[in-house]
Amino acid sequence: MVRIDDRYDTDIEDLWTALTDPARLARWYSQVEGDLRLGGQFRTYLEASETDESYQRGQGVPPFDASIEVTLTAFGDQTDLSVQVRGLPPLDKIAFYGAGWQIHAENLATHLAGRERGDTEARWAELVSAYQDLAQLS
Repeated sequence: MVRIDDRYDTDIEDLWTALTDPARLARWYSQVEGDLRLGGQFRTYLEASETDESYQRGQGVPPFDASIEVTLTAFGDQTDLSVQVRGLPPLDKIAFYGAGWQIHAENLATHLAGRERGDTEARWAELVSAYQDLAQLS
């Protein structure tokens, strides 16, 4: 299991909508099809460095099924987001997985602030290298 925790400068309703409204979700995460309600199943279509093509080049995570649990907690006029992911990729690809989740968290913060996403490809390359270094320390 991997757990990601972050605090966002928005109220709980706005963050929930950013996570469950397909149009908003597509702006910061990816195109999503399916049931975004409790217990629902959905499929994401990730872009750029996180595609099947990047995996085939040896630079990404192979396709796999995961279970994602999201918890929101109001904290004044901010909201804490906790994401628990079960069903991880092979350990030799964990750096790619970590980099991807960090990019998603950063893109969500950017979206909530009303800004456009930065260069995902450049950020991906920077983060994968850092996560690979961290993986070697463990």
